[in-house]
Amino acid sequence: MCWTCWCDVVARVVTAWPPPRSCVGAYRSAVPLDRYGTDVLSGDWKAPRKGRAVEVPTEIGMVVEEVTTDWCGEVVAVDRDIDTLTLEDRRGKRRTFPLGPGFLIEGKPVILTRPVRSGAPAAPTRTASGSVAVQGAKARVARASRIFVEGRHDAELVEKVWGDDLRIEGVVVEYLGGVDDLADHLRDFRPGPDRRVGVLVDHLVPGSKEARIAQGIARSPVGKHVLVVGHPFIDVWQAVKPDRLGIATWPSVPRGIDWKTGTCQQLGWPHRDQADIARAWKHILGRVTSYADLEPALLGRVEELIDFTTQP
Repeated sequence: MCWTCWCDVVARVVTAWPPPRSCVGAYRSAVPLDRYGTDVLSGDWKAPRKGRAVEVPTEIGMVVEEVTTDWCGEVVAVDRDIDTLTLEDRRGKRRTFPLGPGFLIEGKPVILTRPVRSGAPAAPTRTASGSVAVQGAKARVARASRIFVEGRHDAELVEKVWGDDLRIEGVVVEYLGGVDDLADHLRDFRPGPDRRVGVLVDHLVPGSKEARIAQGIARSPVGKHVLVVGHPFIDVWQAVKPDRLGIATWPSVPRGIDWKTGTCQQLGWPHRDQADIARAWKHILGRVTSYADLEPALLGRVEELIDFTTQP
């Protein structure tokens, strides 16, 4: 550009100064006042990529994933006493985890808390045994007939699963403290047409002591009023499905070792005295919520005894 032209441009600019307000406003709106933007460290810049975990009340039926084991399943039980939940995967296997952090719901981290109590719970439509629940029914006056079981643990398990049915039918369950004295108990009870007795025996397999006792009762004068049935398990503990306790199978305990003590030892549970055994059974029984948690070999035998003792 020649010197004359340059002077002409400068003259035009000076003559037009200051610029119109409309031009100034347009410039300011187009260019931000803060040339460097906001503080990059402001806000939750340390947040994990998937976001921070939020508290979510645990609900039966919700599907969650445990992050340390990648175990994904449906919530089938929540124990408020010891703050645990039980997940069942698509194969029907179950595992128990503590409530708290470490879970994902639809890929987002959550902290599972105790279920929210909301008013009176809906009345169940089924009993723990799977039969139709009779709402508002009072316990029937006890029949003369009885069901005998070998020990306290057997009686507690039968009560937990079949207790509602037995109260409606008026059948009382008593424990013997062992099957060796069954004949003496029957002699004192005096079974008859209106005083039937059903007996549930552990380890009732061919050739066992229990099988010989059952055969002797069947041949006795009261045999037609007594039904002795049993399951193949060494102890009623084994009637609880092992996966309900997070184990693949019940341990094999060598002969000469008390089965319950040896089982607790192999599972890594305390087993020094009877109090430890009682606590172990409480833990096992706490994992039973319905007939679905028990082996079919026990279910059929108990139903058979109930039918026998309630038939006219």
